[in-house]
Amino acid sequence: MEDRADQRVRLVGRDAEVAALTGAVRGAHAGRAGLVLVEGPAGVGKTALVAAVRAGLEPGVAVLSVAGVAWESDVPLGVAAQLLRAGPAVPSVSSVPEAAGLLHRQWAARQEREPLVVVVDDAHWADVESLRAVRSAVRRMSAERVLVVLVARDDPYELYEVRGRHAELPVSVLATLEFLDACRDDAVRPGPLTPEEVRVLAEQAVGRALDLPAARHLCRHTRGNPRHLTQLLRELPAETWQDWRPQLPAPARYAAGIRHRLARCTAPARELVEACAVLGTEAGLAEAGRLARLAAPVPAADEAVAAGLLTAALEPGRAQLSFAHPLVRAAVRDGIPLARRTELHRRAAGIGGDEGRGLAHQVAAALSADDALADALDRYAAGRASAGEWSAVADALVRAGRLSTGRTVRQHRLLRAVDAMVGAGDIPQATAFAGELESFPADTLRDAVLGYLAIMRGRPAEAEAFLAQAWQRSDPERDPDLTATICQRMVLHALGRWDGGDMVAWARRAIRLATPGDPSGTESEAVLGLGLAAMGCAEEALARYEAAAARLPGGAQPQRFQVGRGWVDLALDRPEAARPLLEAAVPTGFRMGSTRISLWAQGWLARTHFALGAWPEALETVRRAAAHLAEARIELVRPLVHWTGAQIHALRGDWEQADRHVGEAAAGLHDYEVMLVPACMARAQVAEARGDYERVVEALSPVAQLPARKSVDEPGFWPWADVYANALVMTGRLDEADAFLPAHEEPAARRGRRSALARLGLARARLTAARGDIDTARKEFEEALAQVEHLPLPYDRARVNFAFGQTLRRAGKRREADTVLRNARDAYATLGARTYVERCDRELQAGGLHTARLTPGMARLTAQERAVARLVAAGATNQQTALELFISVKTVQYHLTHVYSKLGIRSRSELAARFREDS
Repeated sequence: MEDRADQRVRLVGRDAEVAALTGAVRGAHAGRAGLVLVEGPAGVGKTALVAAVRAGLEPGVAVLSVAGVAWESDVPLGVAAQLLRAGPAVPSVSSVPEAAGLLHRQWAARQEREPLVVVVDDAHWADVESLRAVRSAVRRMSAERVLVVLVARDDPYELYEVRGRHAELPVSVLATLEFLDACRDDAVRPGPLTPEEVRVLAEQAVGRALDLPAARHLCRHTRGNPRHLTQLLRELPAETWQDWRPQLPAPARYAAGIRHRLARCTAPARELVEACAVLGTEAGLAEAGRLARLAAPVPAADEAVAAGLLTAALEPGRAQLSFAHPLVRAAVRDGIPLARRTELHRRAAGIGGDEGRGLAHQVAAALSADDALADALDRYAAGRASAGEWSAVADALVRAGRLSTGRTVRQHRLLRAVDAMVGAGDIPQATAFAGELESFPADTLRDAVLGYLAIMRGRPAEAEAFLAQAWQRSDPERDPDLTATICQRMVLHALGRWDGGDMVAWARRAIRLATPGDPSGTESEAVLGLGLAAMGCAEEALARYEAAAARLPGGAQPQRFQVGRGWVDLALDRPEAARPLLEAAVPTGFRMGSTRISLWAQGWLARTHFALGAWPEALETVRRAAAHLAEARIELVRPLVHWTGAQIHALRGDWEQADRHVGEAAAGLHDYEVMLVPACMARAQVAEARGDYERVVEALSPVAQLPARKSVDEPGFWPWADVYANALVMTGRLDEADAFLPAHEEPAARRGRRSALARLGLARARLTAARGDIDTARKEFEEALAQVEHLPLPYDRARVNFAFGQTLRRAGKRREADTVLRNARDAYATLGARTYVERCDRELQAGGLHTARLTPGMARLTAQERAVARLVAAGATNQQTALELFISVKTVQYHLTHVYSKLGIRSRSELAARFREDS
C-alpha cells in the first residue's frame, strides 16, 4: 500500500480522476452497483486518489477497506475472508460461488442502511479466487447501492521484484493480472503530471519554485510520477534546479533497488547495461556490445531484458536497446565508478558516425575546461545552424560555453545558444537565461537576441527598443551576417505587426546581406512571400515560393517555406492546396525543425481544416497545438491557435469550451496585430454564434480602430470585415455599415478574392434588405452564393444561405425562405454546427410552412408569434429575440402583446411555464 504521508501533494493534477471516481460513487449511491479499477504504476498516487474521494463522500456512506499482500497472493480466498470477517460472523468458505453468495448477501443487507463502497487496495496481490468472488457478487446485484474499487499496479516486473524472486511471476500472480486486464473497460488511470503540475507539486512538497525548463526536465526524467518527483525534490539541493539541464540521479531508494538487481546479473549483462547507460536512452545492440567489448552480446541482452533493466526492439537489420525507465538508466549510470565512466565515454566517442553524439561523449568525458573541444562544438553548431536545426545548435553552444576558458567567448556562445533556443521555439528555456543575458555588456548581438526573445513573447514595444538599438550599432561592412540577422528579426517584428511593406523591405535587406545558405536569409525569403501577398502582390509571392521550392535543400529549411506558401494559398481561396503544405510543416522530430514554425503551421492548418469543413481534424490540430504552446510558451502564435477552437465550439453549442478558448486567445492593444486580430475574431465569432451582435461590434472595435490597417484589411488573410459589417447592420447602424463596406469590397473585387466577396456580399445584401430593397438584396445574395459555388468552403456557403433565408422570411417570402433555410440547415447539420441548426429550425418554424401539431393554446398563435414566444420563454430579452429573428424590438413587443392575450397570461414567467407544460 502506498505511503499516505504525501497524499496531499500527490493529488496535484488529479481533478479529472477524482471527478470520474466520484461519479462512479454517485452512480452506486443512485442504485447502480458497479466495479471500478484504479490502475497505474507504483507511486502515481492511486491510493491517494481513492483516499481523496473517500474524504469527500457524503455523510452516511459506509466504506469497507482491505488490502492484498505479496506473501498471501497464493492463498485462495484470503482477501474474500478479510471482506467476510468485516461483516456478521460467517463460516469459512471453500469455493468462489460460496464466497460470492455470502459477499452478496452481506453487502446487500448493509446497503439497505447506507450506500457501501468496498476498497481492495493492492489488488495486484489479491488472490484471483477472491477477486472472482467479488466480481460475481457485484454481477448478482441489480439496484443495490454498492461500488467496489480495486486499486492495482500495472508494472508486473516490479511485482515479482517486491517478492524478492529473480524468476518468472508465480502462476497465482499471473492469474490475478489476467483478471485485472479484464476489468480495464471501467478503469481510472492516474496519468503522469505535466510540467506545470510539477511546478505546483514542488511548491507544495518542498516549498521550491521551479522555472518551467527545470520542471520540464524533471518531468521527463521521472515520467511525471509523483512519488519519484517528490523524492528527488527532497533529496537534491536547491541549487540543482538553477543549472541548465542538470544530470539528475534516481531517487536513493529506487537507485538502490536497481543496483541490487544489476548486481545479481552476470558480468557480461552488467557490462552491457552499463554500456547502454553511457550511450544514452537508446542504443543499438551491436554498438553497445562493441563498447562493452562483448564478443556475443545477445545472451547478455536477453538477461538484462529478463531482469527488467532493458527493453529490446527488433527492426530489420538492427536490434535496439533502451531502458525500461529513465530512472533505471540514471541509477545504472551513477553507479559506474567515475574513472570507468569517463573511459567508456571516450571509447563511445569513437563508435558510430554521428558527429553530434561523438561530441556529446567527449563533453561527458571532459573533467575540466577544454577550448579545443569547445571550438569543435562551435563548428558543429554552425553546421547545424545552416540547416535550421536550432535545438542541436543551442545544445552544442551551451556545452561549448561551459568548456571555454575566456569570459567573453563564454558570453558570446551563450548569447548564440539562447538565440538558437528562440529559433527552436524553446521560449521558457531562453527566458530562464534572459536575466543573465541582460547583465552582459550592451552590444549588437545581445540586443538582437533579447529583441528576438521579446518578439516570441509577444512584446512589440520591448522588441522595437532592442532591435532599434541593435540596428544602430550594426556594421554591415564589418559583420554582414549579424546585420542580416538583425534584418531577419525586423522581418519577424513586421510579421507580428502584420505590416506587408515592412516585411518586404526588411526581408530584401536580409537577403542582400546574408551569405548563401545563411538561415537569416533563408527565413527572410520565406516571409518575403507573405509580405508580398499581404501587400496585394499575390502573383509575385507565388512566383517567389515556386522559385524557392526548386532550389531548397533538405533538413528543416523547407518547413519555413511550406508554412508561408500554405498561409498564402489559404488566403487565395486554395485550402485544398494549403492543407498538404501545412501538414508537411507540422512535424519537427525527423528533420530537427522549429517548434515555432510548427506552431504557425498548426494554427493555419486548423483554419484550413475549418474552411474545408473538417472540424474534427481542426479541433484535434488545435488540441495538439495548445499542448505544444503550453510547453513552448510562444505567445505570438497563441491567439491564432485558440481562435479556431473558440469558433468551432461556439458553432457546436459547447459554450464552456468556446469561452475557455476565447480566454486563452485573449490579447490587447499593447500586443502584436497578429495576436490582436485573431483574439478579437475569436470573441466576435462566439458572440455571433450567440446572436449577440452588440458584443460582436464591441469585440471587433479594436481592429476597426487600428491606426495602420492596410495589410490587415488585405482580402483573404483576416476575415473580420464582413463579421463587423454584418453586426453593424444587425444592430441598426446602417449608415456606419454603408460607409465601412466599400473600402473592403473594392480591393476584394480587384484581387478577385471570391470568398471575401461572398462574405462581404452577405453583409451588403443584409444592408440592402434592411433599407427595404428586397429585390436588389436577393440579387446580392445570389451573387454571393455564386462566388463560393465552386469553392470547397461549406461553412461560408451555409452562412450566406442562412442570412439569405432569414432575410427572405422577414420580407414575407416564406416559400423561398423555406428552401434557402433548408439548404443552410442541411449544410450546418453536416458540419455539426448545432447552434445554427437550431437557429434554422426556429426560422423555419417562424415561416410556418411546416408546423407540427400544436396544443389548442399554441394553435391560436401565428408562426411569428410562436417563434417570438419560444425565444422569450427560453429566457431571451426582447433585444436578443429581435436580433435572432431579424425583426425590430417594437415588432417583438407587438407579438408578445398578442401572445399574452391569446394564451391568457400576463408575464414572461407564465409564458415559460406554459411552454414547459406543452413540451
